[in-house]
Amino acid sequence: MAWGKKKGGGRKEPTFGISAALSDLRLSAADRVPGGDEERPKKAQKREPAEKPRKSRTSSKARSKSRGGFGRSIKRMFYWSAVLGLWAAILIGGAIVYVGAHLPPIQSLEIPKRPPTIQIVGMDGTVLTTRGEQAGDNVLIKDLPPYLPKAFIAIEDRRFYSHWGVDPIGVARAAVTNVMHRGVSQGGSTLTQQLAKNLFLTQERTMQRKLQEVELAFWLERKHSKNQILELYLNRVYFGSGAYGVEAAAQKYFGKSAKNVTIAEAAMLAGLVKSPSRLAPNRNPEGAEARAKVVLAAMQDAEFITAAQARGSVGAPQYNVKPVGAGTVNYVADWIGEVLDDLVGQVDESIVVETTIDPKLQSTAEAAIIDELAAKSVKFNVTQGALVAMTPQGAVRAMVGGRNYTDSQFNRAVTAKRQPGSSFKPFVYLTAIESGMTPETIRQDAPLDIKGWKPENYTHEYFGSVTLTQALSMSLNTVAVRLGMEVSPASVVRTAHRMGISSKLEANASIALGTSEVSMMELVGAYTPFANGGYGTTPYVVTRIRTVEGKKTLYARRNDAPSAVIDARAVAAMNTMMQQTILTGSAKKAELPGWYAAGKTGTSQDFRDAWFIGYTSQLVTGVWLGNDDNSPTKKATGGGLPVDIWSRFMKVAHQGLTPEPVPGLAPSSAFSNNPIGQALSSLLPGSTTPQQPPPPLPPSLPPERGYVPSAPVYNGYRAQPNDAPPTQANYPAQQRARPQQQNVRPEAGSGIDGWLSERLFGR
Repeated sequence: MAWGKKKGGGRKEPTFGISAALSDLRLSAADRVPGGDEERPKKAQKREPAEKPRKSRTSSKARSKSRGGFGRSIKRMFYWSAVLGLWAAILIGGAIVYVGAHLPPIQSLEIPKRPPTIQIVGMDGTVLTTRGEQAGDNVLIKDLPPYLPKAFIAIEDRRFYSHWGVDPIGVARAAVTNVMHRGVSQGGSTLTQQLAKNLFLTQERTMQRKLQEVELAFWLERKHSKNQILELYLNRVYFGSGAYGVEAAAQKYFGKSAKNVTIAEAAMLAGLVKSPSRLAPNRNPEGAEARAKVVLAAMQDAEFITAAQARGSVGAPQYNVKPVGAGTVNYVADWIGEVLDDLVGQVDESIVVETTIDPKLQSTAEAAIIDELAAKSVKFNVTQGALVAMTPQGAVRAMVGGRNYTDSQFNRAVTAKRQPGSSFKPFVYLTAIESGMTPETIRQDAPLDIKGWKPENYTHEYFGSVTLTQALSMSLNTVAVRLGMEVSPASVVRTAHRMGISSKLEANASIALGTSEVSMMELVGAYTPFANGGYGTTPYVVTRIRTVEGKKTLYARRNDAPSAVIDARAVAAMNTMMQQTILTGSAKKAELPGWYAAGKTGTSQDFRDAWFIGYTSQLVTGVWLGNDDNSPTKKATGGGLPVDIWSRFMKVAHQGLTPEPVPGLAPSSAFSNNPIGQALSSLLPGSTTPQQPPPPLPPSLPPERGYVPSAPVYNGYRAQPNDAPPTQANYPAQQRARPQQQNVRPEAGSGIDGWLSERLFGR
């Protein structure tokens, strides 16, 4: 029956295609969402009463599940916290290992030696300046006034004696302060951390450096006691202006030992640590004093000083700050720094460099340059000046490389190369003298045309027949060019190099007017043979280099016998001519009462450079004025402002000295005890002493004296026995072939100059 019913259901034929595939997707009544007018399925209505108790059972299960989920969340939180903590520990440990691996080896972590300092002293032992990191002597805490180290603790590390190298409270306080100020306004480093940074690390701001600083701080705390750390800190911290250590700072700023500073001065020193360069009291006294008041307040708050002491220090501070030293001596220090490596090699210990500089003359030279430029620089459109003064033996006594070292460190006395103008002419005339001419030789001052180049005199005037003495003293350009072409420019270049010029010189017609650039130091040095009797010199400033304790001498200058570069009679001829430059020529303003002097002025093209090089038996001094950009001045000439500066300096430099003769110049009673002076005196009219050659003198030039040595001999000219006057036979054949000029002065040959020249050189 059942089978029959089942069969009675009818046969279903299979279907194919899309309709067959979609037939199973038709919705039944149970699948439809109940609507407003539709009847709900009966099965759903029957299940409604049974759903209420089921809902109650579901709520209780949810509550139990929520209680279980909360417990599982706590467990999960603890689990992941442990995992994260483990990873954090691993990362921190790895960072510590990494940072430690990049620290120096533990065996090298000893307190390093102080960096070397270079102390430069003058010829009298006075300290001129100190280069390198200026470090004072180590001082012990027990020798310092108690308020000095306490000032640093009060302002830098209040809990210094209670932490282990790092102060967590200080770090937290600094972090909060920096967040509130939205920037780095306060540091959390302890004194130990600062010491570690100063001793072993760089100043870079990186996380690695900070971690290294922390590790080294712990190492220092384990290695040394608190007082040892504080003592090291005070002796190594930087205080600005090149001063390292509290002793060097006290000497630098107050001119006294750290053992003798006052409370106010101690507060100022402690305040410098925050910003040494900005708060240096010799450069920013107001800022340094304001910071010192903050330190005093901190000291009072920490009960290191009483309120009365704080008020007394703030109300009437005793800041006896030393002024900044004279700036121009730094040009000397720079020059020494350039030659130091050649003299002693690398400096790895503190040294003292003994120099030839006379502090008094250095100050005089500086004042002369600065004062004269301050008064006349605008009038002549001159912005810079330089001065070099040296003995006839080449020892530099004073050097000013510029108007203001702070504004410009360029050394115009050593490094700059400028056209010397007419101050180069003595080398032209010397070449002419060595070729057989004399100071009385006549040449024509007249227009000149050399392949289209027409040199002119400064005044655009021409004087016809003039002697070489007149031509040089009046600085006549046409005569200098004629002489240069006559003896050949190449010969002039060789003469200049023999005298001491080291720069490259162009052997052309204009060389006679000083168109090739030279440095001031070499030009002044090339004049020294005129002042010392014909011996070549090399300018120098360093005499000895030793260790600070004086136990070891690293360098000592040897006083080798000088070599002759000019014949004695050529020296006398040149000095006779260059004396007239001061007496009657372009440098008539040069005044040096009681002294015989000679020299030469120089003015380059378009008034770009103004020179005067003058000398006595004691000093050879050169002055240069111009502009760094090589712009023309307002007709500043060598006979003007440079002569004024030269005269001012030389008057002071010769005070208290006994006049001595310049080789070949007219003698005076001051020379009566000098062999050359006695010999020359015998040639004067009315003298009963028979005319004799000068007596022989020691073969070498004694150091730092200006007397004339015996007649030198050099390859270009052979001195004859008994100093016989130059003759045609003394010179090479090509020079003998030149036609000789009639040696007659235009004016009367009377007077001591003409008479002495005639007797010395003949007609």
